[in-house]
Amino acid sequence: MSDMKRTNPSIQSNKELQAMNEIIGWARQGMMSVLRGSQYSGARDIYQALGYERNPEFRHFYEQYRSQDIAAAIIDRPIKTMWRGPITVLESDDDNETPLERTWIELDTTLHLKSNFVRLDTLAGLGRYAVLFMGFSDVRNRTDLIKPVAIGTALKLLYVRPLSEANASIYSYDTDPASERYGQPQLYSLTIAAPGGNKTEVLRVHYTRILHVAEGLLEGNIEGVSRLAPVFNRLKDLEKLVGGSAEMFWRGARPGYYGNVSPDAELTEEARETLKNQLDEYEHNLRRFLVSSGIDMKELAAQVVDPTGHVDIQIQMISAATGIPKRILTGSERGELASSQDRDSWLETMQSRREEFAEPNILYPFVDLLIRYGVLPRPIPADGASTGARGYTIKWQDLWSTSQKEKAELGHIRIQSLKDYLSTPLAYETLPPDMFFKLIMGLGYDDIELINQYIESQMEEEPLEEEEPPEEEEAPTE
Repeated sequence: MSDMKRTNPSIQSNKELQAMNEIIGWARQGMMSVLRGSQYSGARDIYQALGYERNPEFRHFYEQYRSQDIAAAIIDRPIKTMWRGPITVLESDDDNETPLERTWIELDTTLHLKSNFVRLDTLAGLGRYAVLFMGFSDVRNRTDLIKPVAIGTALKLLYVRPLSEANASIYSYDTDPASERYGQPQLYSLTIAAPGGNKTEVLRVHYTRILHVAEGLLEGNIEGVSRLAPVFNRLKDLEKLVGGSAEMFWRGARPGYYGNVSPDAELTEEARETLKNQLDEYEHNLRRFLVSSGIDMKELAAQVVDPTGHVDIQIQMISAATGIPKRILTGSERGELASSQDRDSWLETMQSRREEFAEPNILYPFVDLLIRYGVLPRPIPADGASTGARGYTIKWQDLWSTSQKEKAELGHIRIQSLKDYLSTPLAYETLPPDMFFKLIMGLGYDDIELINQYIESQMEEEPLEEEEPPEEEEAPTE
């Protein structure tokens, strides 16, 4: 009983802190809900008039992502570009593979780490945060998950599982003001699929087994902002425009008809029924002509409006808010429509996201945890020098590198341009070779110099053709 009394105050304070956070959150949400969309001292409510969701949650963002193409592009385009290629942990600059590098490759191959990082980034972008649940070999039953990771033992990383905020709620917080983790999560409540069935189970997990990732942080370090939140209303407007234009075309492109009954016509009940059947058959494509007596059938004018301008405005607004160039957002980043300026600006943004988000929030914390827990060997600087302050660095694939397909297509275009240049009369006089290589072929100075050196070497190696002496005329015989 005495032990229970000693533990109750901390439990109570933890619950009070959690309840207080929820109350404050509800109060802020309610205040923002009242102010959001209100105009003229509350006389006009734009959100209600336009059908906007006043307080969108994770489920709204998730459904939008799964059902709308542009919403999916907002989340997927940056992730697919940024995570392109392999992720390598380098301990030294030489070609010798170190134990850390070798173990990382084995883990990446076995657990598909990059694929899980991509999923983690996707879930973090959809909600306020996401977590990576790490399963270590020190767990023998569910109660061990509540304990901190057992440091100092020969641990193995058995699995990783990314979870969204919907399935990874915070169960308790650190309430000790003297703790460096004051106000941070202490235990998580994870909802995962139970083995061998469609049921789910809830696990209490200590924070040392969790990698917490949030983007768009402001005041706190726990909850960020969904990438879809700033453009959620624009996405809804886009649905209205695209869906409405399709409905408009469906109803308006095929003309309707009205019948003007002649004053002298007498429509019997049988004639009315016959006309009705003909109209039904016409509507359902079973009949392409109408026969009526005493009725003048006239076609109604079709009413179809081009929605391109209205849709384009919404795309521009979404592009401005997300930082994704319009042509890349709409899926032409590898085609001729995407300008080199858009591509370079986009790749620079993705390079910054690698350095400012992915590395400090996902990769380095993950590798540091595995080194601390003994899953990965500690870096051993070679010859007293290490790569990076941590003793290792993260190596990405160069974003500006071209794929094999792009290289082949570019080579084919250059060969065709060269053929046209060589077969054009007076081409050398109009555009010298060096200018052609630079302006038309897009080659750099070093490439042009290499070509010129090769041409000169070939000319020097060619043997001069010796002129054959003229044949001596035979003297006429007497």
